[in-house]
Amino acid sequence: MSWKLTLRAGPKVERVKADSLDEALDALELHARATANTERRAAVDVHLRRYEPADQVALRVELRGPGVAAGIDVRGDGSVAAWTGRVRRRELKPADGESPYEALRNSVQSTSVEP
Repeated sequence: MSWKLTLRAGPKVERVKADSLDEALDALELHARATANTERRAAVDVHLRRYEPADQVALRVELRGPGVAAGIDVRGDGSVAAWTGRVRRRELKPADGESPYEALRNSVQSTSVEP
């Protein structure tokens, strides 16, 4: 089975394929952590609205596979949020002591149809 990662950073889009779910989740975490440790953005004023760094998505990594649509957003302030859903994204709330990466991994592994 093939797993697909789509990395979006501004106008740049990169696609990565993985043979297994674990390989895809490891690649997702590697890319997201690298960006979270280096990416910082300033606030942006557009007309009458101000977008703070925490409101901006610096990198979105989408994971697609059999029965799974999920991903990680790295915000402009370096914070990370996990989510699931194709059309409507539902943010995953990590349990106590759990990282967003672990929350995503647990959620995806419980819904995957991979043998």
